[in-house]
Amino acid sequence: MSRRCEITGKAVLSGNNVSHANNKTRRRFLPNLQPASLLSDALGHAVTLRLSTRGIRTVERNGGIDAFLLGTPDRKLQPEALSLKRRILRAAAKKAA
Repeated sequence: MSRRCEITGKAVLSGNNVSHANNKTRRRFLPNLQPASLLSDALGHAVTLRLSTRGIRTVERNGGIDAFLLGTPDRKLQPEALSLKRRILRAAAKKAA
């Protein structure tokens, strides 16, 4: 399982630890990923995703996972989020019919 946010795409970055003596050693900056269970109104159940804390705040600010995915262009979404968006669109179309 990769260390990547399924909404924002935040991933591991690399850099240096720099000591007082200016010695440089490589290090990794890991994203703050949390398992988040978000309720989807269209699907009727909770969806569990590994999101960064910034991603969780973004989803909540936009009014939930359904509103966030439907309001975001496909080119800005990660593949996991894009497949979830398609599932939500199919469920919404089935409810409307």
